[in-house]
Amino acid sequence: MPEKRVLGIEGTAWNFSAAVFAEDLVCLHSAPYVPPTGGIHPREAAQHHASVASDIIKTVLNEAGGPIDAIAFSIGPGLGPSLRIAATTARTLALKLGVPLIGVNHCVAHVEIGRWYTKFADPIVLYASGANTQVLGFLNGKYRIFGETLDIGLGNALDKFARSHNLPHPGGPIIEKMAKSGSYIHLPYTVKGMDLAFSGLMSAAKEATLRGASMEDVCFSFQETAFSMCVEVTERALAHTGKDEVILVGGVGANSRLQEMLGTMCAERGARFMAPPRTFMGDNGAMIAYTGKIMLEAGSTIPISESVVNPGYRSDQVEVTWRSDAGELFAPGQSEVAERGAEASVDLAGKNAVKSRLSKGYRVPELDRHLIIERTRAEARCIAAARHSGVPVPVIRDVTDHEIIMEKLEGDVLKYVINEKYAKSAGITIGKLHKAGITHGDLTTSNMIWQNDCVYLIDFGLSQITEEIETRGDDLHVFFQTLESTTQNSESLKNAFIEGYLETFSDAENVILREHEIELRGRYL
Repeated sequence: MPEKRVLGIEGTAWNFSAAVFAEDLVCLHSAPYVPPTGGIHPREAAQHHASVASDIIKTVLNEAGGPIDAIAFSIGPGLGPSLRIAATTARTLALKLGVPLIGVNHCVAHVEIGRWYTKFADPIVLYASGANTQVLGFLNGKYRIFGETLDIGLGNALDKFARSHNLPHPGGPIIEKMAKSGSYIHLPYTVKGMDLAFSGLMSAAKEATLRGASMEDVCFSFQETAFSMCVEVTERALAHTGKDEVILVGGVGANSRLQEMLGTMCAERGARFMAPPRTFMGDNGAMIAYTGKIMLEAGSTIPISESVVNPGYRSDQVEVTWRSDAGELFAPGQSEVAERGAEASVDLAGKNAVKSRLSKGYRVPELDRHLIIERTRAEARCIAAARHSGVPVPVIRDVTDHEIIMEKLEGDVLKYVINEKYAKSAGITIGKLHKAGITHGDLTTSNMIWQNDCVYLIDFGLSQITEEIETRGDDLHVFFQTLESTTQNSESLKNAFIEGYLETFSDAENVILREHEIELRGRYL
């Protein structure tokens, strides 16, 4: 039987692109929209797409030759006006050719073209583009979001900084070029568990140039800081899930320094890393055509009446009908005498647990030293304060600039054994922690241990002594996101956690409301 041939149409934002995919890529053509000044203007981008759509489609169909079995298009997320041009074009062609229509999630298409090119079976994916920055993994029929930006996408942060200095769009490649001759200066580093925030970094970069720092130094430091944040949260997902493959996708993924840093991190962990070539990194018709092809083979088509675009369509809302595997997490035998997390190794061979923070080869030395010392001190300080307030945590024996010697806990790591009873206990423990004026900062089930009929907390490297409702909401958001991305009964576990949290902490209801606000920020921006 001949391979199905699918025409893919991409039009989410700045680029109108079309391709035909059969057994392999047949042809690909694009017409990018380049704004005369500033960033992307949605209506102007849509007008551009409308003006080039006919010529691009004709060129692709003429070059491909032969029949077309289906039309796939980017149904979302993206800019509404641009999406509607792509959708209208796709509907018209499907009706004219009498073939099925397929609505493809733009984010998932980036992931799938990456899997097709790398041949990786079940990777952790760092997806870094203009509007999206997410860490994804596959479980139980969906791409789960382990972490994401809580304000703006990495590409948008780079572009906005570039525009503030009258650099043309897109700003990322210009910043990459200028960074090659720069040196490191300190800029804000914002990681919240496996989530990120870039707006503070962008603002600080602007202020640094106003204070007289050279553009080369600021561009270098902006890249090093933002990329280190992305690599760190990717490593956290690797450590949490036990997977051993990483791919990088999205337009920002074309940056050679980001690829180098991810490659270094994976080499240090014994994981494999690959990135597709530049052709498949930015928004392109090939990724829509390929994903449309595998969706067609799985029977995932839509009638014209249901082909309304969805500008806020999240990758974790997509039913992945074309994958028969369930995805794997927490492989048996993962725990060892010396356990290695994302930041540190813990030696459990002796009487005590010895936690040593590891130098990261992907980070510039100045940033690396700063984070190791700052996080070691914060961890020891917050564990001591938590224990003083009656929170179940290990006893601290000794502390250096990079090492903590503490009581060895003998219980089970919660990610392997969690149930509703343990989730409620976790809520009680976090309620006590927040009541004591402390937030954890990395509240995943990897950092909780069931012992002595309660949940103990470990790994306080991102913790703070604070009573701010925002940071408390961040704690809950990280935990709920972990449940959703790694368990099959996340809703019941979340409810059990909330029950325990409400029992223990008087301001719990306000924090839960704030967590919901934080959740809503993690949308397509």
